[in-house]
Amino acid sequence: MAAEPHVTLEPDPHDPVQRKLRGPLQEQLSSALQAATERVQASYRGESFDVVCRRLLDETKAGLHPDIAAGFEPDMDELAGVAVAIVRRA
Repeated sequence: MAAEPHVTLEPDPHDPVQRKLRGPLQEQLSSALQAATERVQASYRGESFDVVCRRLLDETKAGLHPDIAAGFEPDMDELAGVAVAIVRRA
């Protein structure tokens, strides 16, 4: 994979709490996605694109605190890009 996957958040510019938490939360989400990508890629055995996307999402959420996981709604186009890279790399 050319670049490690990264999560970018768009906080409400008028909410100081969201702006303050943006960096640490982006780091935690990106770290969970990167770990999930490594696990899915290492265990990939020709599953379909849809299965890879679902596994990426499930593995990412499993690496997060339950409250964060419950609210995590990734950009599905970005997640699909990671899944495509895994499938093509095989």
